[in-house]
Amino acid sequence: MSKPVRYWLFKSEPECFSIRHLEAAPNRTTFWDGVRNFQARNFLRDEIRPGDRVLYYHSNAEPSAVAGTATVVQAGYPDPTAQDPESDHYDPKHTALSPIWYMVDIRLDEIFPRELPLDELRRVPELKDMELLRKGSRLSVQPVRKSEFEAVLKRARAEPDAAKPSAVESARPKTSGTAATTRRRRRERSG
Repeated sequence: MSKPVRYWLFKSEPECFSIRHLEAAPNRTTFWDGVRNFQARNFLRDEIRPGDRVLYYHSNAEPSAVAGTATVVQAGYPDPTAQDPESDHYDPKHTALSPIWYMVDIRLDEIFPRELPLDELRRVPELKDMELLRKGSRLSVQPVRKSEFEAVLKRARAEPDAAKPSAVESARPKTSGTAATTRRRRRERSG
């Protein structure tokens, strides 16, 4: 018997890997690597399953906002960046025989016609208990209730605000850039 679909919010800094980077990835699919928090790791390793839905959140952006949705296409498996001494996410305690850090694969579903900034989300009554909006909530992978996921979708699809450019537009992948842009946190899966 298959498990019911669960809902999640994944955070990424748009300069590292925006929803537009995901859109440009082969098959609009990538692996969600580099998570180095034990609670978030436990979600990736133990709870997130193929078919689960994801709100894609741009953190540390101006403004921070939900930019779209994705679907999990691969359950948790060991994150190889933890074994790569050249990676920003290297952890010498993580080994092939005793992995510590995990990742999942996601595929883009939708880029919202408009982003939902954090300040706007705070004004939505259906989201009053959402983990993202709790004071001190910093997890990069966090659970979302189905009702919260649906409220975000409904809000994102209503009344596009074409008057101001969004962070999604300003976070489009560039053809050239600094070393920091080339060492993106998330790399596209080939094939």
